[in-house]
Amino acid sequence: MFADRADAGRRLAVLLEGYRDRDPVVLALPRGGVPVAYEVARALGAPLDVLVARKIGAPGQEEFGVGALAQGGVVYLDADLVRRLGVTRDYLAAVTRREGAEMVRRERAYRGDRPPLDVAGRTVLLVDDGLATGATARAAVRSLRQRAPREIVVAVPVGSADTLRAVGAEVDAVVCVETPDDFRAVGLWYADFEQTADAEVVALLARAAAERGASPPRPAAGLR
Repeated sequence: MFADRADAGRRLAVLLEGYRDRDPVVLALPRGGVPVAYEVARALGAPLDVLVARKIGAPGQEEFGVGALAQGGVVYLDADLVRRLGVTRDYLAAVTRREGAEMVRRERAYRGDRPPLDVAGRTVLLVDDGLATGATARAAVRSLRQRAPREIVVAVPVGSADTLRAVGAEVDAVVCVETPDDFRAVGLWYADFEQTADAEVVALLARAAAERGASPPRPAAGLR
């Protein structure tokens, strides 16, 4: 059990210490991955940025991802889940439009007018607060491939063993603190799993930039 996302990030950072000398960039999957990634970036002295991706939830079970979309026009769908749950094309089209608009809003809110960090030729540590179905991570990985990193490491505090194996087949390495036999859901492994707000995301990105002497992002107004 992790006390909160910051505690999880500090514990995850210990396992990532070997990447310190590989010129790493830490990319967080917002919102929940940002407090975790902040601690990782701080411990490794690495730059921190976000890679915005949005889950495509199942009908009536929005937290259960049957797919996801990410920056660069990437759409990932778990074809087996889509078929077994009878998800229609109209449903997928509607959710993709809605989540695409939310993705654009979040990119603007978190980064403002600052461009994404250049990850070409570098080691990317892609961090979230946990892996359940892995749909969002898979979309993020495929988006990241377009930016030509040297290697991609998915790093999470907790995750499903099956999902970790599946995601691991698409990246150079997966690092996870805890892989419970009775996983069920990410939030069950945190004492405090309160939703991360947009304002907290922006504050942590600004703090990380200030600690490295870089210019913080200038976020858009209207954060919540």
